[in-house]
Amino acid sequence: MNLIIRLLLNAIAVFVLANILNGVQVDGYVTAIVVALVLSILNLIVKPILVILTLPITIVTLGLFMFVINACIILLVDNFIDGFVVNTFWTAMLFSVLLCILQSLLHSFLKQDKK
Repeated sequence: MNLIIRLLLNAIAVFVLANILNGVQVDGYVTAIVVALVLSILNLIVKPILVILTLPITIVTLGLFMFVINACIILLVDNFIDGFVVNTFWTAMLFSVLLCILQSLLHSFLKQDKK
């Protein structure tokens, strides 16, 4: 149940950012859910492989190369889904950073206080 709620929160974040940013377009709510699902799958499978392959440059740049990896993942999602369009690499990087921030805010509401 928690996984479905997180997926829906990610879809809401994708939909909101697509309406705010000029270079990102999402056709509708269903497309936003599919984008969130594919993004989660790629972050689970592809991202660790990219992190391991680019570990030396990530260390040299003190972790800033992770922004490039995240933008590449967003561009991969753009290639896989027809109703999701990201115009440029820099738009993908901005979308990635804003998506991370918005997801953190939305997921903070799910956390329960432990006493």
